[in-house]
Amino acid sequence: MPINVLMPALSPTMTEGKIARWLKAEGDAVKSGQVLCEIETDKATMEVEAVDEGTLAKILVPGGTEGVKVNQPIAIIAAEGEDAKAVAASGGAAAPAPKAAAAPAPVVAPQPAASGGVGGAAASGTEKPVHAGDRVFASPLAKRMAEQAGLDLDKIKGSGPGGRIVKHDVEAAISGGGAKKSAAPAAVTASAPAPAAVSSSAIAGIGPHKLVPLSTMRKVIARRLTESKQQVPHFYLTVDCEIDKLLAGRAALNAKSPEKGPGAFKLSVNDFIIKSVAAALRQVPNANASYSDDGMLLWDNVDISVAVAIPGGLITPIIKGADKKGLVDISNSMKDLAARAKDGKLKPEEFQGGTFSISNLGMFGIKDFAAVINPPQGCILAVGAGEQRPVVKNGALAIATVMSCTLSADHRVVDGAVGAEFLSAFKKIVEDPLAMLL
Repeated sequence: MPINVLMPALSPTMTEGKIARWLKAEGDAVKSGQVLCEIETDKATMEVEAVDEGTLAKILVPGGTEGVKVNQPIAIIAAEGEDAKAVAASGGAAAPAPKAAAAPAPVVAPQPAASGGVGGAAASGTEKPVHAGDRVFASPLAKRMAEQAGLDLDKIKGSGPGGRIVKHDVEAAISGGGAKKSAAPAAVTASAPAPAAVSSSAIAGIGPHKLVPLSTMRKVIARRLTESKQQVPHFYLTVDCEIDKLLAGRAALNAKSPEKGPGAFKLSVNDFIIKSVAAALRQVPNANASYSDDGMLLWDNVDISVAVAIPGGLITPIIKGADKKGLVDISNSMKDLAARAKDGKLKPEEFQGGTFSISNLGMFGIKDFAAVINPPQGCILAVGAGEQRPVVKNGALAIATVMSCTLSADHRVVDGAVGAEFLSAFKKIVEDPLAMLL
C-alpha cells in the first residue's frame, strides 16, 4: 500500500518549514534509515529519514518550496512489490495514515534527564503504537534510548506523526509522570492574545524602502517574543561586577595553553560567565526553575542556553551540565556549538531545552541591557561589556574594570529575593574566579 511522507514537526514551535532539497529522486529505491530530504526549520537544517523500504514514487513538494505546513504530504513511497509508476499516477489516493518521515524527535524545552520533562507522552501498557507487522515505528534516537534504558517499545505510546515513538515519549516513560507535566507549558501559551496585525501597505507611505520577506525563523522569533512579553511577568535586577581578577586569571590560563594541537585552548570571558552562572545556580537552585500551572519545576540539571547570533536571527545552543564541566571543556563545547549553529547543523537536542539562558552583548560594546525571557525558562542573564569605571575602595577613588549584568526573571516562579540571592552569588564568583573551583 502506498506510503505518504508527511512534513514532520521538528520542534515544538514548528508549524511550517521549507523543503531545502531532495536527496532522493523519483524512482530511487529507498531503505529504512536513508535520508530522503533536508528541511529548513526556524532554527536549523535537518535531515528526514525514511522509515520503510520501497521506491520514491512521486515528490509532491519540490525542493526550495517554503511555507510547507506540518503534516502536509510531501512525497509518496511505493511499498515493496508495488508499481511505482502506477502509485505516482494515482497520486497516492489509497494511502492510509501517515507512515513516513522519521524526523529528529521534537524536544520540548527544557528537559533535564531524570527530573521529569516539560513535555512527553505517557507510557501505557494498554495503548499500542503504530505497527507494521511485527515492527514498531520509532525514530532511531528513540530506539537507542529505549534500548539503553531497557524499555519495551511495545508499551510506549507514540506522539509523533502517525503515532510514531519519538525521543520525549521515551523520556516520559523513563521518568514516569511525564504526561501530567507535558500539558503545563502549553497551558501557559494556549490563550495567547493575537498580536495586532501590521500591514506593510499601511506603513509603506513613510518613504522608499525594500520589503524583505519574513523567514521562518524570524516569524517564530516574532511570535515567541511577543508571547513572552505578553504572558510572562518580567522583572529586572542589575548588578555591577569587577572583573579585573577574572581577566588576569583568564590571561594566565591562556598563557599555559599549547600553541597548537588537540590540547590547545583559548578561554573567553563568556566561558567564565557560563561557569559562574552554573556555579551560582547550584548555590541558589530556586533560580534554576520554570513555571507551570501544576507547580514550580525545579530542575536537577544545570543546562545553560547561550544566545548566538546567526544569519536571519539567533539560536540558543546548550552547554549541558555546565556546573560539572571545566572551563576548557565549556570553551571547546561553546566554540563547536556556535560554529555549527551558524552553519545550521545543530541537532534539535543541542538547542531545544536548557534551564537558564545567557545573552552576552559585551563584545559589541553594549554597557547594559535587559533580555527577554525564553519560556518556559524562568530567567535570562543579560551581560554587558567590561569597561574601566571609577569605583570607591576603602573610602578612596580607584579605577576598576566593571561589567553590568541584568537578570530578567519570571515573577511567577522567581521572587525578587531569589533573584537578588542568585545575582549576589554570581557576583562573588565572578569577582573571585577561584571560587569556581569550590
